Order: sequence, then structure tokens, then C-alpha cells
Amino acid sequence: MKIVVLAGGLSPERNVSLSSGAMVCEALRSKGHRTALVDLFFGMEGRDPAVDPYEAPVPQEFKKVSPQAPDLNEVRRSRKDQSPSAIGPGVLELCAGADVVFLALHGSCGEDGRIQAALDLLGVPYTGAGCLASAIAMDKDMTKRLVSGLVTTPRWETVTVTADNLEELVEQTPLPAVVKPIASGSSIGVTIAHDRAALRRGLEESMALGGRTVLEQYIKGREIQVAVLDGKALPSIEIIPQADFYDYENKYQPGAAKEVCPSEIPPEWEEKVGQAAQTVFQAIGLSVYARADFIVTQDGTPYFLEINTLPGMTPTSLVPQEAAAVGIDYAALCETIVEVSLRVRKEGA
Repeated sequence: MKIVVLAGGLSPERNVSLSSGAMVCEALRSKGHRTALVDLFFGMEGRDPAVDPYEAPVPQEFKKVSPQAPDLNEVRRSRKDQSPSAIGPGVLELCAGADVVFLALHGSCGEDGRIQAALDLLGVPYTGAGCLASAIAMDKDMTKRLVSGLVTTPRWETVTVTADNLEELVEQTPLPAVVKPIASGSSIGVTIAHDRAALRRGLEESMALGGRTVLEQYIKGREIQVAVLDGKALPSIEIIPQADFYDYENKYQPGAAKEVCPSEIPPEWEEKVGQAAQTVFQAIGLSVYARADFIVTQDGTPYFLEINTLPGMTPTSLVPQEAAAVGIDYAALCETIVEVSLRVRKEGA
């Protein structure tokens, strides 16, 4: 098949996406597919027109994720095409000529349903969930509203942080609390606040990321994540960060967190957390694959936090580890995602 892997873009998770894209591109080529890796934002800019994008080498530097999120203003300035478009030159034309587009995008520039809608209008099949389910899952408040009667989730409220209400929120928010930008991933902008000073820092950071913020009850427990592949839960994985919190740096730096898969939890816990992941997956209308995040308390109750519709596929990512636990290697996982996506798109046509 001819497969375009879309990565990069203008999300704070840009570097993570480039790593995922590079890995996926190489994996699909190893399976015999003609595969082109393209940056959603830069597109074909700066590429040698004599080099077939399906034959172009994969930049090896993409695989390593920097400990810091990228400066998106600097990324914008570095593109010659200074139009307001978030889609670079030649991207849609390249996608239109492919059999399928593998979405290795993460965050608001590819996981929120907009690129899915564009590809739907082009009539080009793509991997992962459709545009509406993707948009819902990207919005942490909307997701919780839909599933709060079906699974256990921490108490939360959604606010818009401004200079006018910052002090009031700092004084009145119950502690401890988790501060989360409403539509961000990779733990970017997330703060666990045990005191007012940390709460203020979290609210200020969230304000800088747009202001729409989920203030969530802090639940103490074990961090368990479960991938759903083709409607079925994979073995769960437990995250044990070396630091206090599984933040952006801990997620993508080898050795920064201990990851145990399958999780060393009682079978009844495994069943409950797997069922909860599938319940959320179905309630939102997701398809193909996703990864749900939970905190499991001492009594075995899984508290649902959020679900990621295009989970990372980097060298340290979790879904590949869960797939490996049932005998699906990385390249086979990528190919399975493509095959299931094509089936889902065909069934929905």
C-alpha cells in the first residue's frame, strides 16, 4: 500500500509526534509498504522535488524527544510559507494520492478531529477515530460529562482562567487538586497542587495555554493505563515515575519512569480497569485504538482520567508495550492499526 504518515504539526506535542511518525514510517516500510513521512506544518517545503517522498530517508534525529516542549512561535517563523494555514504546502495533495493516511499526530493539531474532517472531505481513509469522537475525546470536560455516569471519575469543574479571576481561583479551589488545560496532552501544562503556591503556578501556566482549565480532585493511587485495540482491552501497564509526577519529561526520557506490563495487580482489578476503558471507548464512539488513563485506589476502584485517541508510538510509548505483552510486535501493531482503520472506514461508508 501507499501510506502517508502525518506527523509534526503545530501542537506542543510536535516533537513527540515526529518521533512517533519516524518509528511508524520505518515499521511500515519493513512490512513492504511504500510509506512517506511528512510534517503536517512544513509539508513539502524545502524538499528536493527529484526525491520521491515514498523513498526519502527517515530523519533519525526525529526519534529522540527533547525534554522540553518546542517553541511553537519559533516553529511558525521558520516556515517560508507564512500563510495562516496549519497545513503545509503539498500535504493534502500527497494525502489524496495515498491508499491510507497514518495519523501520527498528537495534541490539538491532529487529535482534535479537524484533520480527520479534512481527510473525510477528501475521501481519504485514515487511522484512528473519526472527527466527532476525536473532538469529544480531546475535550477533557466533554469526555467527563459523557462518561461520568458510566465509570468512576474524580470530581471536577471547568473554568476559564483570566487575570481577573486568578486570585479567586487560587483562594477557593479545594486542595490537593490537579490543574489541566482542557485540550492538551503529554501532561503539558498539568500541575498537581498540594499548596496554594503550586496551584497559582498551575493556573498561570494554564492561562498561558489558553485559559480553559479542568480543576480535578486529586486521587492518590496507582497509575494504570489501558489500551483498547479493535474494541478489546490490552493488558494494562503501570507507570511508576522516578519523580513525583509522570510529566512530559518523564514520559519520553528513557529510564525516567518504571513501566510494568502487564501491571502487577489482582485479576479482578485488571478486569475492572479493562472494562472501564472499553466502556469509555464505546460511549464516546471511538474506533480502531486508544489509550485510557486511570488512577486505581487501594480498594481497587479505577478512577478514569482521560482517553487518548492517537496515543504515542515513540520508543518509550505505552501502547506498543501493551501490544507486545500479547505477542504483537511494533511493526505488526502499526500494520494492524492500518488494517483495522481501513475496515472501519469501509464499514462506515
